[in-house]
Amino acid sequence: MRHISGIGRWLALISCMIPAGIRAQEPLTLRQAIQIALKQSPDVDAARAGIDEAKANASLARTQYLPQVNFTEDMSRGDDPVYVFGTRLRQESFTQADFALDALNKPEPIGNFATRISGGWLLFDSFRTQKSVHAADLMRKSSASSAEAVDQKVVFDVVQAYQEVLYTERQLAIAQHELDTAEALLSSVDDHVKAGLAVESDRMSAQVSVAGRKQAAIEAEGGLDLAWAQLRVAMGTPDLKVSTLRPIEQKSFPRSDLEQELETAIKNRHDLVALNDAQSAQAAAESAARLSFGPRVNAYGTWQDDRQTPGGQGGNNWVAGVQIGVDILPFSKRAQLAKEKAIKARVDAQLRAYQQQVRLQVNQAYIQRQTADLSLETARAAIDQAAESLRILKNRYEAGLATITDLLRAEDAEREAQTNYWHAVYSNTMAYAQQLFATGTLTLDAAEDLQ
Repeated sequence: MRHISGIGRWLALISCMIPAGIRAQEPLTLRQAIQIALKQSPDVDAARAGIDEAKANASLARTQYLPQVNFTEDMSRGDDPVYVFGTRLRQESFTQADFALDALNKPEPIGNFATRISGGWLLFDSFRTQKSVHAADLMRKSSASSAEAVDQKVVFDVVQAYQEVLYTERQLAIAQHELDTAEALLSSVDDHVKAGLAVESDRMSAQVSVAGRKQAAIEAEGGLDLAWAQLRVAMGTPDLKVSTLRPIEQKSFPRSDLEQELETAIKNRHDLVALNDAQSAQAAAESAARLSFGPRVNAYGTWQDDRQTPGGQGGNNWVAGVQIGVDILPFSKRAQLAKEKAIKARVDAQLRAYQQQVRLQVNQAYIQRQTADLSLETARAAIDQAAESLRILKNRYEAGLATITDLLRAEDAEREAQTNYWHAVYSNTMAYAQQLFATGTLTLDAAEDLQ
């Protein structure tokens, strides 16, 4: 990296501006900030909950393969003739006297304690269950990919907020330096006025310059406070204390051609992979809805024990069988199929639109990288020119060959050149981060290279 004259003093100035108690703290690195965010960000927590939900749905879909077993304990009492007749039969307590007409027509009330175990098992449903399970598995994969995409978005947000803090720290350093310079100039002008080498208007111009520099310093301090607030939100740490950071510096990043970046994005964009899996899952769901029109085969069975008292003797019986069913009027199934088709069409359209959006994002990132490189080169050339111009005008003013207006303009130009340069450094770093994010390669290790 090229060394630029005058840059070193900004590093020392920023260090001096930080209170000693804060400077003693361990610096917060970009890697540490990202690691904290990946642990504490609510967006990451929500994505992980989405994975758990998708896993639960996949497990729920598989339960259709398993038999269903129910246990019931029933207590009843009544004198309904059919109820009494059937209950006595099930209790195996029927006698000859129970055939009397009075006993049949107007029986005495009878109680029954029934213990029942029943179950069923879906043997065949035209492969609808298999399709439903496949759809749930694909949605689980989609959720995992979506979580990876959320992680990358969190990384990008932290990088952006962290770099914003570094940039605003540099802005504050520039503003403070310019304030010190303006105050020194005011003192010099005072001396010139007292010596009769300058007029009162020069002192007023210098005083106006000091007021403007103070305002710029106040705004820079507010910008730094806001940048730290944004970093706290990005990291999910509202109680994060302000600490010293390694100052922003110019870095060089590797370049690649546009087609290579597009291919990388198609392979690595987790959000694109998630949408592809969601499309496949919806295709499986539509197929499952279509297969629901087919026949179903169920096995079932029941065992029951009936007694007059809870612990008494009684009778037991069982029933088992196989049931074949076909829905003759499948109105609800037709509506469900229409719904799944509509969802599939929507997901297909979303995928096509998102693929175009990804291409646009990669193109934008590529153009931003080129623009940032050119801007950095221009700003790098201008900063030395502005510093040299200011040096010459200071000498000319001291010699009485230039007005204070010329000197103030040169200071403004030098400050603007400094601001433009550091903004170009910031933009260059963020353009590369945007490129990594657009191609789906913004990992923790890749982000560490940005500092």
